[in-house]
Amino acid sequence: MARTDPTLDEEHALLAAGATSVGGVDEVGRGALAGPVTVGVVVVDASVTGPLAGVRDSKLLSAAARAAVAPSIAGWAVAGAVGHAAPSEIDAFGMTAALRLAGHRALGRLGRPVPDVVLLDGHHDWLTVPDQGDLLVTGHPDLVRVGRVVTRTKADQRCAAVAAASVIAKVTRDAIMTELALDHPAYGWERNKGYASPEHQEAIRRLGPTALHRLSWNLPTADG
Repeated sequence: MARTDPTLDEEHALLAAGATSVGGVDEVGRGALAGPVTVGVVVVDASVTGPLAGVRDSKLLSAAARAAVAPSIAGWAVAGAVGHAAPSEIDAFGMTAALRLAGHRALGRLGRPVPDVVLLDGHHDWLTVPDQGDLLVTGHPDLVRVGRVVTRTKADQRCAAVAAASVIAKVTRDAIMTELALDHPAYGWERNKGYASPEHQEAIRRLGPTALHRLSWNLPTADG
C-alpha cells in the first residue's frame, strides 16, 4: 500500500465540531535506556489551511530531512513547544507519569492558552491527570489545565499537526543527546541517541550506567 502524507483532515474536523485550536502531541525517547523522554506539541487553528510540505512522522524522515523541515514548522503552525522529563523523573514516577509531566511542560511553554482539544498519537491517553492513584496527581507545579484529549492510532502518520510535533520533539531530543555525548563519549549517544544499540549496551556492561541512564530499568550488567 502506498504511503500517504499526513493531512489536516482530523484537525479540521475537530475545529468544525467547535474547537478553536487543536494541539497535535507526540513523544520520542520512550524506549531509550538513557536521556529524557520528550514530548512535542504543535497547535493549529482554522487559519492553518493545509499541511506543511515535507512533514511526516519523524521515524519516516532522515535526520537531514527532519533538520531541514523543523525550522519551517514555527512559521506554519500557530504555536509549538517541547517538554522533557529527566531520567531521574522516569525512575521516580514511572514512564506514564513522566510522559504526562513532559507533555504538560510542553503545553506550558506554548506562550499562549492551552489548546481546547489535544490530538494525541496512540490509543492511550497518558496526558490527562487521573482522578487518583498517580504520583503526579497531588499537584506537581508544572501541571497545566488540559481540555479534551482525543486519541488516534497512527496519528503521527495521518495528522499533520501530530507529525509536526513528532519532528520537533525528535530534533530537539537528538540535539540534547548529541550534546550529552560530549561528556560521556564511550556510550555513543551521538549515534544511538540513548537507545539500546549493541555499542551502547556493551558500554553499560563495561563501564556501568551514568546518572543519565534510567536506573530503574533492566539495564545490561557485566555478568548478563
